[in-house]
Amino acid sequence: MNKRKGSQTVVFQNPVSILSAAAISGPKEGEGPLARYIDVIMPDVLCGQDSWEKAESILVKDGLELAVKKSGLTMDQIHYIIAGDLLNQNIGSTFGLRDTQRPFFGIFGACSTMGEGMSLGAMIIDGGFADYVAASASSHFCAAEKQFRYPLELGTQRPPTSSWTVTGDGSVVLAAKGGPPYIKAVTTGKITDLGISDVNNMGAAMAPAAADTILNHFSDMGINPDYYDVIATGDLGHIGRQLVVDLCAKEGLYIGPNYTDCGIEIFDKEKQDTHAGGSGCACSAITFCGYFYTKLKRKEINRLLFIPTGSLHSPISAQQSESIPGIAHAVVIESE
Repeated sequence: MNKRKGSQTVVFQNPVSILSAAAISGPKEGEGPLARYIDVIMPDVLCGQDSWEKAESILVKDGLELAVKKSGLTMDQIHYIIAGDLLNQNIGSTFGLRDTQRPFFGIFGACSTMGEGMSLGAMIIDGGFADYVAASASSHFCAAEKQFRYPLELGTQRPPTSSWTVTGDGSVVLAAKGGPPYIKAVTTGKITDLGISDVNNMGAAMAPAAADTILNHFSDMGINPDYYDVIATGDLGHIGRQLVVDLCAKEGLYIGPNYTDCGIEIFDKEKQDTHAGGSGCACSAITFCGYFYTKLKRKEINRLLFIPTGSLHSPISAQQSESIPGIAHAVVIESE
């Protein structure tokens, strides 16, 4: 059976159950508007370690273990783990999960990693290659600032366009059989680059990719934006969200008040001084695993289009004055 629909979308023959989800965060996220939806809030950003990178590995380890525990399974029942982060060579994930002794796919999608992991996990399950797949995405504010911008010790002033990398991990367990919510389709994004080169304006860099994926999703599926109760991009923040609205409108697709962004939801912009909003792999991961997953389980949301977004640059590409390519992956999740 051909499961492809249009140019970029796959509709699953057997919808994949999201059996469980777990969200673990740092203290700043625990002071934000989604605090009550986060399973574990760490008391400090070091998580008892002597480096921020080691702290991120603890977040990954604890987050995935908690998701597996909440699913009612044991780690040896997980056929594949798919995980990624922002650190060079995905060391947050690999060092955090090295003791699981489970088949592992390390992926890099920058801040779109949660959408990429959930998409690939659902494809593996629908293809009959596994019964249970765990997907995880993490980031750490201090580690990301050091790697991509400036060490915190410099006290560099952040411009108004900058976003705040979320500290934490979001993990899910996907299953061939189980209750709602279900992943019913995915629209895989294309690399999109409109020449943005400002590493302090992630929203502008990723917005074109998000708009491209959204436009192609609705074209492939033959539906309108009001089909979904919520459309949530990943890490665009306040600036990037408005750019997506404008870019889609330019192509004749009008997104209404059901459109939000995880970077807007996770922080209180004014009270927490996060400027443009949240970003990082954990931004969409925590917002989905904590907030949206709970809403779907309670059937307060029945149809969610979840679109994590990522900027595919590195410190080296930025130093070489390269522009910032973007990517966005859409996941259709329904509670019925």
